[in-house]
Amino acid sequence: MDKPTLPKGTRDFGPAVMAKRQYILDAIRKVFQKFGFQPLETPAMENLSTLTGKYGEEGDQLLFKILNSGDFLKDVTTAKLETKNSKSITADISEKGLRYDLTVPFARYVVMNKHEIPTPFKRYQIQPVWRADRPQKGRYREFYQCDADVVGTDSLTCEAEIILMIREVFQSLNIEDYTIKINHRGVLTGLAELAGAKENQTALFVAIDKLDKIGEDKVKEELLGKGFSEKSIKTVFDILNFQGTTSQKVVFLNDQFTKSEAGDRGVSQLSAVLRLLRDYNSDDKHVEFDIALARGLSYYTGCIFEVKINNVSIGSVSGGGRYDNLTAAFGDKENLSGVGFSFGVDRLYDAMEELNLFPKEAQASTKILICHFDEETQRFGLKELSALRAAGISAEVYPDQSKMKKQLDYANKKMIPYAIVIGSEETKNGFLTFKNMETGEQEKLTVQQIIQKLKA
Repeated sequence: MDKPTLPKGTRDFGPAVMAKRQYILDAIRKVFQKFGFQPLETPAMENLSTLTGKYGEEGDQLLFKILNSGDFLKDVTTAKLETKNSKSITADISEKGLRYDLTVPFARYVVMNKHEIPTPFKRYQIQPVWRADRPQKGRYREFYQCDADVVGTDSLTCEAEIILMIREVFQSLNIEDYTIKINHRGVLTGLAELAGAKENQTALFVAIDKLDKIGEDKVKEELLGKGFSEKSIKTVFDILNFQGTTSQKVVFLNDQFTKSEAGDRGVSQLSAVLRLLRDYNSDDKHVEFDIALARGLSYYTGCIFEVKINNVSIGSVSGGGRYDNLTAAFGDKENLSGVGFSFGVDRLYDAMEELNLFPKEAQASTKILICHFDEETQRFGLKELSALRAAGISAEVYPDQSKMKKQLDYANKKMIPYAIVIGSEETKNGFLTFKNMETGEQEKLTVQQIIQKLKA
């Protein structure tokens, strides 16, 4: 019989890995809640009518579709089957799909519940999503996203708080070397106007967004192939290659966009976000104004974010932006504006593993193990176990009558940092042998003294 396998692009997470993932999720959730975001969950599956057309043609191809229950071919005509064209019969055999991201389900929720939710509505959502992508390092078919969005306001305070939240999460995770890239859709539009490429701006944006991956020469080659003139390309790169601080780039672009309303608006809003950071008694540390940043072209309309941890092989670990048409796709006439961002937990995990940033305590699910020599000492240990748990300390007792070495080996394998060893002497005087599993040091303490020591 063949051994069982997993679908490509999916993974099991054992206890050791889950402890580290939970460490990341707890840090993110704590910051989201600290900034006033409320939790939300939506179903794993959505109607395909909800999902399709929201991610562009490429996104639609990456949707995992769910076959209808029962005889899913019963409504498909023989003529359609004979064409052997799967796209032509999709509507007949599949009505639902796995969610591709958390933003579209969120928009659907807002439209369905707009009269019950407060405005502005601040929600965070931590759930898995699925994409029929080609699996590779840092890219999976099933992965978790951690989204935080605010809808019902166009205040740039929200953009400033996204930067503050990213910083605070990274501080909690001890990630020090990272870059928060920021741009504005208006800046990109202004760039296209200066290059005389207003009618072909999407091709321009897609090309320049590849600068980090393929380099300037390849981007120029791609633009020439798309019909851009040498003069237009020179105009674009004279701006993209401007070197300076974020403040200097703002001044430079102000001079360039004197005749571009969109460009001027983009630079003005970016400047406002930076001013708001100063009002928060903060600064623009880790923030880089990247004129070439062009993610989310099909839906972002204002500020755009992308976060990379420096000196790791993983790509971006977070991103987001402002959207002014979140609910329009569902026929909502009010069309609420919003802004949001997302952490990629899997990429964060891989980056922290690469940098060896997980503390040992993040990997231990149990704080202390009670070990014993026989049935009598084990029963005595159960009272001490109850006292430890009542004090909020995660603790367990070794369940079997086994040699002490086996019990201590169990503690080491589970990375339990402390052990209590109970023998006949301990049952008589109440002083327990408290053992530090890392150093091997032992001391005699009462259970209350042990509780105080662990809490300290």
